[in-house]
Amino acid sequence: MRSTFRLLATVKSSRYLTPGNPTGLTGLFTHPLPRPTLIYLYSQTLDKLRAFPEHSAYRAATEALTHHRLKIVEAIWPPGYEEWSAKAKKLLEEHPEVFNTPKGGVDHDNERHVKIIHDGRSFVRTIVPPEVDERTQEWDGEEVPIEQEQGSKADFAALAKGRPGSDEKTVEWVQEPALEAAQVEELENQIGGGLIEEVIQVAEGELKLVDEMLKSKVWEELEDKAGAGQWQYFTRDQHTAGTQETPS
Repeated sequence: MRSTFRLLATVKSSRYLTPGNPTGLTGLFTHPLPRPTLIYLYSQTLDKLRAFPEHSAYRAATEALTHHRLKIVEAIWPPGYEEWSAKAKKLLEEHPEVFNTPKGGVDHDNERHVKIIHDGRSFVRTIVPPEVDERTQEWDGEEVPIEQEQGSKADFAALAKGRPGSDEKTVEWVQEPALEAAQVEELENQIGGGLIEEVIQVAEGELKLVDEMLKSKVWEELEDKAGAGQWQYFTRDQHTAGTQETPS
């Protein structure tokens, strides 16, 4: 049913969904890269759940659901994924210093690409600076120096760490290929959680909830014990009066 909303919101059908287009749900727009986003969120969640004791009911239930959905997402590859994956691994191997900037070292590419590992999986987080139109910015009165004053070698070495010149290395990182519209629909049908954008929202919420549940130590015993039968399911036989006769 949810996918029908997306179709109604899109006048013409195409092979790929257009990022930013309406999904048919108010305030929810088409996500550009749902597959790597979900894998990243699920891997983070699994990492954080390891801080819970193994006997925690919350950990067991959340791990089971997260593993199940992660398996579904990882099983669907977008067109060109294998070629992209091979190039990405080669780039990481050839330029490890760009993706693992040492603290206090040369600031390669302004730390725009950062390699992160969650649940044994490697991710590259790319920081895209917002575009700023200088014509709309108010002048703060600061004067722009025309010439750089002379200084010692130590001064320039310190300057190179903060604002690298010839030492700066820049690499071109290409994002994972996008899923086709049919693949997105297949994901939505297998997960059964609505539109893929809704699934992402749920994954983001669960990631935040893990921190709160860990802070609250939900695996510990209640200070005030639950009353007898409090956690039993509500069934007709146990909790409702016999208002109907048993059919003969």
